[in-house]
Order: sequence, then C-alpha cells, then structure tokens
Amino acid sequence: MVEKQAVGNEPITDARKLGVPKMLLLGLQHMFAMFGATILVPLITGLDVSTTLLMAGIGTLLFHLITKGKVPAFLGSSFAYLGGYAIVAPMIDGKPNVEMLPYACGGVLVSGLVYLVLAGLIKAFGVHRVMRFFPPIVTGPIIIAIGLTLAPTAIVNCSTDWIIALVAIVLIIVCNIFGKGMIKIIPIMIGVIGSYVVAICMGRVDFSAVLNSDIIGIPLHPSAFAKFNISAIITIVPIALATVMEHIGDISAISATTGNNFLASPGLHRTLIGDGLATALSAMFGGPANTTYGENTGVLALTKVYDPRVVRLAAVFAIVLSMFPSVSAVIGSIPAATIGGVSVLLYGMISAIGVRNMVENHVDLTKSRNMIIAAAILVSAIGFKFATPEGGISFMVGEASISLSGLAIAAIVGILLNAILPGNDYVFEGIDPKKEAKKKANKEEIGVEDAPTFAVGNNEELEEQLEEKDNAIAEENITPKEN
Repeated sequence: MVEKQAVGNEPITDARKLGVPKMLLLGLQHMFAMFGATILVPLITGLDVSTTLLMAGIGTLLFHLITKGKVPAFLGSSFAYLGGYAIVAPMIDGKPNVEMLPYACGGVLVSGLVYLVLAGLIKAFGVHRVMRFFPPIVTGPIIIAIGLTLAPTAIVNCSTDWIIALVAIVLIIVCNIFGKGMIKIIPIMIGVIGSYVVAICMGRVDFSAVLNSDIIGIPLHPSAFAKFNISAIITIVPIALATVMEHIGDISAISATTGNNFLASPGLHRTLIGDGLATALSAMFGGPANTTYGENTGVLALTKVYDPRVVRLAAVFAIVLSMFPSVSAVIGSIPAATIGGVSVLLYGMISAIGVRNMVENHVDLTKSRNMIIAAAILVSAIGFKFATPEGGISFMVGEASISLSGLAIAAIVGILLNAILPGNDYVFEGIDPKKEAKKKANKEEIGVEDAPTFAVGNNEELEEQLEEKDNAIAEENITPKEN
C-alpha cells in the first residue's frame, strides 16, 4: 500500500503518494499543457486532429516502454517538420492537400527511421563521434531557416482577418510575460481559445462541420495512411538532423530539471529509438512527426512532480479524447486568422530557438569557418525557397524525378562544409545533473540567481568567482583522500 503524501516543495517521484484523484488531475493538466501545441500542427498542415491526438498518446506510451518507463516525457506534434509539409503538401485555399499529405507522411516515416540509424551509431561508436557531424553551427542555422521560410505563411493567414489575428498575438504575449502558474505554461491554448471566442462573437466561424460530425468514432482514415515518393523523402528526411538535436536538448533539459542523467540511463540511444519509432508509427497512420516537448519540462519544473506515471496518464487522456470526432470538428472550425496569429510568434520562436542553440553552445562567429557554414545554410534554404518556382531544384535519376527543397539543400551543404573545412573542434557534452547542481550552488553562495551560462559571461568579476569555485571543486575531486 502506497502512503499518501501532501504536495509541498519537495520533488515527488511517486505520484501515487498524492492519492488517485490528485494523480488523475495532474495527468489531465499535463495533457492540456501539451494540447495546444499538439493540435496546432494538424491545423497548420491539414492533418486530422483526432489522429494526431491518438498517435501522440500511443507514441508517448511506446516511448515510455522503450525507455523502461524512466523518462517523464510527453511526445507531441513536431513543429520542425512544418516546412517539409508546406513544401510537399501545401494547403490549397486554406484546405488540406489530401492528395499529397500521405506522401509527406511517408517522408516523415522515413525520417523517423533515421533516428534508429543514429541510435545504432551512437550505441556502436559513442555519442561524441557521431555528433561531430551535427554541431550547433550546422543545426542552429537549419532551425533558423525553418522558421524564416515559414514566415510568409503566417502573414498570409493573418491577412484574412487582422483583428482576430491580433487578439491571438496579444493574448499569447500577455499570458507568456505576465501569466502565473498554468497560465504561463499554456499561452498558445489561451490565445487560440480567446481569438476563437472573439471570432464567434463577430460571426466569423462556420459550425456546419461540427453539426454534421459523429459523436464517437475511430480516428484512423486509410486514405491518409503514408505513401512513398522519393522527392518527398529527400525533402523531409534532412529535417531529422535538426529534430535529433532538439531531442537531445529536451532530454538534457529534463535531466537537469529532475536531477537524473537520462542521457546515461536509460541512455540516449533508447530515447532516440523511442522518439523515432513514435514518429514512424504516427506517420504510418496519417499523423505528424512526434517529438519530446519543451512544454513538458515547464510542467515538471512548475509542479515538481517527476513521476513518469503522470505523463503516461496524460497519454491515455489524449487517446480517449481522440475518439470524439466532434472535438476534431470544433478545432477544425478555428479561423485561419487565429492560426496565423499564433504562427507569427511560433515561427519566429522556431528561428529564435536556432539562435539560442548557437548561443548556448558558444558558437564563435568570429571564425571564418563558422561564418561560411552559417551563411551557406541560410542563403541556400531561403534563396532556393523563394527564388525558384519549385522552391528548390529538380533533377532526374534514371526514370525517377527527384526534387530537393531549399531546406534539404541547406542541410546537405552545411554537413558537407562542416566535414570538409578544417577546424571542427566541436565536442558534444551532455548535461551532467550533478555538475549543474554544483554550479547552481556556487551561484547561490555568491548571491546570484540561476541563469544561463552565456549570460554569466557578461560580468567578468562574477565569472572569475564562479571559475574559482569550479576549480576548487575540481581539485577536491582529484585530491586523494587519506584513509
């Protein structure tokens, strides 16, 4: 029998101690924290919302099975693949491109298998050797380019009704900057709901699909199942290089938050396999790529509930909700302007994450080598996207017509330049929770709040104090102790 425990400031690793009602409530909260971002991808791409929720739930449970139930991570729709969907299956007059979406899903399925290949290489050769080919100077600009190439789509959607779009933008900003507790964690959901309510009051919402929808149904549609096309595969697969880095960053963040090094146990190879199989499974049945979520880390930090059982409950709730097509119909009635307003911030944040990736990894842009790689990636991605009719280049290999998107070209150029140009001194370092805890203790001892490492460097005196502390710890660790 599990003894009940009151909620306090101490982390809770076994939520059963809180009692069943509170544990269920925490699971429901976790699902809603993931809900806004998860459903946004199908709204933008035209994929089915119910299928997306179903595959997010199943994918999360599969991930937990493969990672031995150790990692408190929820897998939801990946925004990194939006550029791939936009290229392979662009929306037609605001409607889903039902003919090409299965081929986009086929590309996503293959990209999920890339995770398995990388996991195998990491297991065989070690993470440090493999990650030398994907340093932040390559992945950072690729992530930046993804957001920038999507920017025109956001403005086009906003232009359908700027009032509704601005309501969404303002609500998201206010909630994110001034919100407290759950309000701060779910600004996108609040922005969508608030803008939707305004649109209803203005008579801008069509409820005909809601009235004609079934109450209960199986969210799987054979016509949407994955199909394969070499051009779609080549266009979408390179995105996996960026999402792998995103995955490593998310697992590292969860490790730092909970104080458990999940990169070591259950191991990065297991978390990659879980994420990759979840993505492939989702795409096979017409869902989007799955990925670990930054929002997930926010919920963990806020509640201090680190029990993976809570996340698995959230996955079950997502599966149950997917069985109600009426919910999908309501979500599908959200105006394009609302999606545009959300996308203005979302796409900008994608690019900002790329910048953050480079800053946090101390990428030195004063080096000509790094400047050349970043410049080539950005110009290739954006230039080919907007300067050519097909958004890339097309060529024939035998009887097969192959198209490379600007993003695919940029990824290839970046990887090749990084491998060819001398001076690749990148060394992958996973977060060591114990080391981070010591650094945090050092900062608190000298009166400094915990802050990102790159921000500390702005104060030379403070940096010297922290360096002295770190050196003292290092000397303590290597000095033999007397028996």
